[in-house]
Amino acid sequence: MTTSESTTEKVAGWFEGRLPADWRATPAAITVDREEIVVLLTQPDVDLVDASDAARSEARVGRARAFREETRALRMEIAREAEHRFEAKVSWGVVLGEHRELWTHVAAPVMTRLRQPQRQVLDTLVEAGVARSRSDALAWCVRLVGQHEEDWLGELREAMTSVSDVRAKGPSA
Repeated sequence: MTTSESTTEKVAGWFEGRLPADWRATPAAITVDREEIVVLLTQPDVDLVDASDAARSEARVGRARAFREETRALRMEIAREAEHRFEAKVSWGVVLGEHRELWTHVAAPVMTRLRQPQRQVLDTLVEAGVARSRSDALAWCVRLVGQHEEDWLGELREAMTSVSDVRAKGPSA
């Protein structure tokens, strides 16, 4: 599946129409790439006013697990329909307060060619115990860039969408 703003809107619209009302207290956060559709459902936070942070955190974990088990059959049915319609795997997650949890999401292999200086960076991370393998080290690096450069990446995605829109308005080949 190619990823574009219109594709994401179509997928989000389909899920908005398909998800049960009690799962949509707030609209599901939908992200789409070539391999996967991630549906992140926000559920009401636990109501523990006088509880400690540790108790509140554990209550959120327990509520997330209960939601996962209670909704499994219907989530699987919806995922099968969406996978057939959009030709991409569907992964699910839930947000409860500050707790965010993803279930069974895709870890897609990515091939890359690195020169020795880049391989040495990965090997240092492995030797230091930060990562178990070069693959884990590379994933760690990508996560780190994503955390620290989210604003820049957002601007880049917006610019790519603008370029795509201009191309679509141009003459056909």
